[in-house]
Amino acid sequence: MRRHRLGVPILAGVVVAAVLITVFVLDPFGERVRAAVDGTSNGTGAEAAAVDLDALPDWMKTELVDAASGETFAIANFIGRPILIESFAVWCSICLRQQKEMARLIELEGEAIVHVSLDTDPNEDLDKVEEHIERHGFTWYYAVAPIEMTQLLIVDFGLSVVNAPLAPVVLVDVDGSARLLDRGVKTAEALLEEIGPLSTTAGAEG
Repeated sequence: MRRHRLGVPILAGVVVAAVLITVFVLDPFGERVRAAVDGTSNGTGAEAAAVDLDALPDWMKTELVDAASGETFAIANFIGRPILIESFAVWCSICLRQQKEMARLIELEGEAIVHVSLDTDPNEDLDKVEEHIERHGFTWYYAVAPIEMTQLLIVDFGLSVVNAPLAPVVLVDVDGSARLLDRGVKTAEALLEEIGPLSTTAGAEG
């Protein structure tokens, strides 16, 4: 019975990924990438100054809207600090488990790490995301990924990055490099180990 229950969310994730691939074929990402951010960064320290922001991948420069505040931001704004980007869907219970670990990590490390939960389900919108964060009391950045950003993430990391039940998390290091972490829910301690030593000069925003 347990295997059957687990199979339902995984199947749903595969269906969402298939929808995204269909959109990708019909609307090539290169034609719809939004304008790059203005090159500013909320990062601090030498790492941020050394990064060529123009050379960052376009998905980092895509304009996003924070579901709670309505303010716009881009991943590129935070280069110079570790960034954890969680790809999720509101319907995904495994995603909720991952977000609770994100909340624990904030309790452990404060705001030295930037947290962004990115809804990559094309059937969900900001209203659903806002309701989700209010229900669970989450306080970090939440946004809905524009389809072009989702397409670019798939190009860089593969379809698993949009398969919500796999609890996909992308780590962006202080130098702007990014990698997809292992599948499955990652504890706060495991995430901290992936990030490594935190700079004492990290900013307080995010």
